[in-house]
This record gives sequence, structure tokens and C-alpha cells, in this order.
Amino acid sequence: MANPQKRKGDAAEREAAQLLSELLGLVVRRKLGAGRTTTAGGDTGDLDGVPAHVIQVASWANTAAAARLKPDEAALQAEHAAAAFAATLVRFRGGTWRVVLTPEQWASYVRLLLREGLL
Repeated sequence: MANPQKRKGDAAEREAAQLLSELLGLVVRRKLGAGRTTTAGGDTGDLDGVPAHVIQVASWANTAAAARLKPDEAALQAEHAAAAFAATLVRFRGGTWRVVLTPEQWASYVRLLLREGLL
């Protein structure tokens, strides 16, 4: 039987995938082998289906630590995946989700919107 933290993480990834699927109208799924390193040499995130994105999911009791640490991991995973964007979904007690970005990750969205003339 898998350890309780792995089960909790897997459930959070499924829940996050469903949430993003509903919000974006895309098919978002847990990445096969999430958390495993690739032949390119690194983890490439937890979810598939959002174009040009690496999505990291965290369901930690210490949400402050998740918000502080996981976005940097997502940035590294985006490099491994050659993805333009990285984001972290943090699950809070009771099922509330927040998307956490580093200032650099947020700025990448703003630069895109400025370039496209949407701001």
C-alpha cells in the first residue's frame, strides 16, 4: 500500500487537474510518472494539458512552506521541459486552491500581455 503522503499528493493532483479542466475547458491530467526524472535529467511537473506550462501541485500541511518552495521547483521543471510558463497550485485545508507564482513567473505573463497589446 502506498504511503499516506503519496496518496494525499496523488489525490491533490487529481483534484487540481479536474479544477483546471473545468476552468480552462482543456483536458488536464496527472502527468504519467509525475515526480520522476526524465531522460533529459529532471522532473517536468505534475500535470499535463496546459500548453506551454509546467504545473506543480502541493497539498502540504505547511502551506507557507509550499508557497515559498514549490514555485522555485516549478521554475526548474519548466527549464527541464522547455516550457515558457510555470505555476504552482497550493491546496489549503478545506479544499481552497491558490496559484502561487514567483515575481519572475508573474512578470512572464505580464510581458506576454504587453507584447500582445492586451494591457
